[in-house]
Amino acid sequence: MTTTDAVAAFRATEPRDPNRLSYTTAYAALLETVRDAGLLKRRIPFYALLFSGLTLALGGLCAGFFLLGSSWFQLLIAAALGIVLTQFAFMAHEAAHRQVLVTGKANDGLGRALGTFVVGMSYSWWIHKHTRHHGNPNKIDKDPDIETDTISFYEEAAAGKSGFGRWLTTHQGSLFFPLLMLEGVNLHMKSVTSLLERRPITGRKTELIAIAVRFALYFTVVFWFLPIGLAFAFVGVQLAVFGLYMGASFAPNHKGMPLVPRDFRIDFLRRQVLMSRNISGGRWLDIAMGGLNHQVEHHLFPSMPSMSLRGVAPMVREYCARHGVQYTQVSLGRSYAIVVRHLNTVGRPDRDLWVCPMVEAYRA
Repeated sequence: MTTTDAVAAFRATEPRDPNRLSYTTAYAALLETVRDAGLLKRRIPFYALLFSGLTLALGGLCAGFFLLGSSWFQLLIAAALGIVLTQFAFMAHEAAHRQVLVTGKANDGLGRALGTFVVGMSYSWWIHKHTRHHGNPNKIDKDPDIETDTISFYEEAAAGKSGFGRWLTTHQGSLFFPLLMLEGVNLHMKSVTSLLERRPITGRKTELIAIAVRFALYFTVVFWFLPIGLAFAFVGVQLAVFGLYMGASFAPNHKGMPLVPRDFRIDFLRRQVLMSRNISGGRWLDIAMGGLNHQVEHHLFPSMPSMSLRGVAPMVREYCARHGVQYTQVSLGRSYAIVVRHLNTVGRPDRDLWVCPMVEAYRA
């Protein structure tokens, strides 16, 4: 979907009736209804239970690591560790959004402890990047999540590639999931390099020390306790699972949804809803994706505890239907298919591989 198509589609949703409430006014009314329903209240017991469960799981994996000894079954421990660390990253993400504890300072402390020391990522880098994303989802040159890196998310970015980068771009859809297995390494590297930049960074020294201590302990234990070949395999599997799990949880939410140019202006409601995609599924999916499957509601109410997102979803769907705003929800498998087809289309624009569902709806 080109940015021109997206802008035209958004313009088509502008209210024609002068007596109709603006989206801004109507959203304010929705927000008040949600607040009155108590859906924005903190759910501290839930997070205490979640944290306790994750801590027990991490402790169990550590115990299993030492009990197994030099065995290739250690790779199962490594894979499970990648999953548990991703769940800790989800909780750090929620703390960054002020979803967990009452005060901002307490949430930042929790987020930094979990994200930096446990997971090994810079909390300050993550929160800066993620705040920019929430303010400008899928806006070119504004949303850091669609910045050109290994993968290109829009045709203008893909056109600038050459050599091996160009070959990779033309095959990026097919290589998407294998590339995600390198995302764990990428996230750790970007965390460190961001902390070394010459700009004011809150908590720079604390995070550098925490990351250094965390990886020193991790690598010392793994390489001291396991034979070198198995140790490298352990680290590789853990990082691959972590990267794949993180990428597979975040990618379905916006990739393949409309992109808009940097100077395009749109109200808060449509900016968040039309660029976001929900993933259908039961509560098991809420747990597996850390609530990110309710991406529309998360973007509309970023400080809402993840366990409340499912409850507010019917209200948001009804609101969007009443005001003529496209609300997108698909299955997990369908979302991955859309992402892959979109990446193939961007990498190979000469082939008609993918049509945006929202554009089809407006053309119908």
